[in-house]
This record gives sequence, structure tokens and C-alpha cells, in this order.
Amino acid sequence: MTTSQILRRIGQAVLVLLVTFTLAFIMLSALPGDAVSARYSSPDLGLSPEQIAQIRESYGADESLIAQYFSTLGGFLVGNFGYSVQTGTAVATQLAEALPGTLTLAILAFWLAAIWALVISILATMDRFAWIKGIFQALPPFFVSLPSFWLGIILIQIVSFRLGWVPVIGTTPAQGLILPTITLSIPITAPLAQVLIRSIEEVKAQPFIAAVRARGAGEMWIFFRNIIRNALLPTLTIAGILFGELVGGAVVTEAVFGRAGLGQMTVNAVANRDMPVMLAIVVIAAAVYVLINLIVDLLYPVLDARLRRRERA
Repeated sequence: MTTSQILRRIGQAVLVLLVTFTLAFIMLSALPGDAVSARYSSPDLGLSPEQIAQIRESYGADESLIAQYFSTLGGFLVGNFGYSVQTGTAVATQLAEALPGTLTLAILAFWLAAIWALVISILATMDRFAWIKGIFQALPPFFVSLPSFWLGIILIQIVSFRLGWVPVIGTTPAQGLILPTITLSIPITAPLAQVLIRSIEEVKAQPFIAAVRARGAGEMWIFFRNIIRNALLPTLTIAGILFGELVGGAVVTEAVFGRAGLGQMTVNAVANRDMPVMLAIVVIAAAVYVLINLIVDLLYPVLDARLRRRERA
């Protein structure tokens, strides 16, 4: 990939983030009321209209929408996400505390989903045992139909309350990751397995596989040395997209399990109409999504020799 192509991809990623920021800012600004009114207008606080106006001024809520947009955008460009209206702490500080836990959960869920998808794909493309093949080919559509929040509740009821295998109260950090990781990985396993199964079947039908088999290579060698290696390349793109979506999915999963992370932070921000926090979460989630897909986009020609030859041609 040439330098101009890399710069063009990076420019496209920056443009996507700018559009995401703009749309999120407009939609959040269109919500009725604001965090200052929700937080300080209660009669129990005994604040006068003048005091509330001063608070609005300190948060910049009294400025025009255009001025707020450019002021907020300028802050985001230098890493200043503003201050939470609910807590008064810097949003960047809250993100620094919440993001590592969410990323840890997303990474573990992704690797577990990749392992499950590989196992399901191998068993679903076995020609010797048709009944096993049919069962595992039916698993991905079944996994797709399972909502993560419903799956999390079911796992808590069965694994924790009925079987008592994994506690949900007073857990260690490792125990607290088991059920959320399983919950988040299952819906991601389905599209990975579907793409990988289709890719394996397509590669198996290629002429070079018949040529390798004609040279006397064993079936296991052909499968793991030739078929899987070539079938994994198309799966790389969908894997990048799904990993970007995992951050958003982790928000729901963390809310179900009461984990400290972006999930709990999002729930509190939505409940209190804390616009600076909500805007930062949307942009951070979009940034992770764009960054992962940009990396996959740049790595794809490195991993696929056909693309390298096409670019040289």
C-alpha cells in the first residue's frame, strides 16, 4: 500500500469521526432540557435563578449552539472532553477510569468468540460426519437470535443462582469477567463462524486444493495448511468490524452485570442527561471502531499476497 493510499484511509477515518461527533452533538442538543436544569433546578437545592444562570455560564450552556459546537470540538481535538455536570469531575478522568475495564472485557470476549468460531467452523465443514456437520452449521443462526442482555440474565439465573458455579456478588476481578465475557462473545461468534464456514467451503472448491491433494498431501495437512490459512483472510474484515462493535455491546453487558466501566457510566449519564459524558462516550466508541477497522484495512494487503501483486501491477 502506497503512502498516498495510507494517508487517504487515515483522512477517511478522521472524516468519519468528525461526522460522528457532529451528528451526536446535534442529536444530544436536541433533547428536551439539559443536565444543568436536571441537576440544579430542584427546589430542594434552594438555588436562585441567578445562581442557576451562573452555573449555566460556567459550563458554557448559555452560549449559542454554534459556539458550543466549535468550543466542544476544539476541546475534543486536544483531549479536553469537558466536565460532568452531575459529578463536576473531568470527563477525561472518568473515561480513564472506565475505559480499561470495558476494553479488557471486549478483548477477552473477542478472543473467546474467535476460538468458538474456529471450532464451530471446523466441525461444520467436516465431510465425514454429516450429522455433526448439520448441528454445527445450525449454531451460528441460533447464536444470532440471542440478545446479549437476555443471555446475561439467563446465565446469572442458571450459572450463578441455580448451580452456584460463578458468584455475582463479592467476586474477584477474574470471577467478575467470566459471565460477562461469555455473554458478550456468543452473539459475536455467530457472524464470525458464518463467514468462516462460507470461506472454508469456497476455498475447498478451489483448483489448487485438488492439486495439493493430488500430490499426496493428507487431509489434515491440506485443511490446516492450505484451507484455513486462505479462509481466514476474508474473516479478517468482519472480525475488525465486530471488534469495533464490541465496545458498544460491552456497554449493555456491563449494565446487566453491574460492572464498573463505560456501561455504568453511560447509564448514569443518560439518567442525568449529562451531555458532556454522553458525547464523549459516543465519540470514544466510534474512535475505537474506526481505529480497529483502519488497522485491519492497512494490514489486509500485508496478509493477502494477491492484493500485493495487484497493487504492484
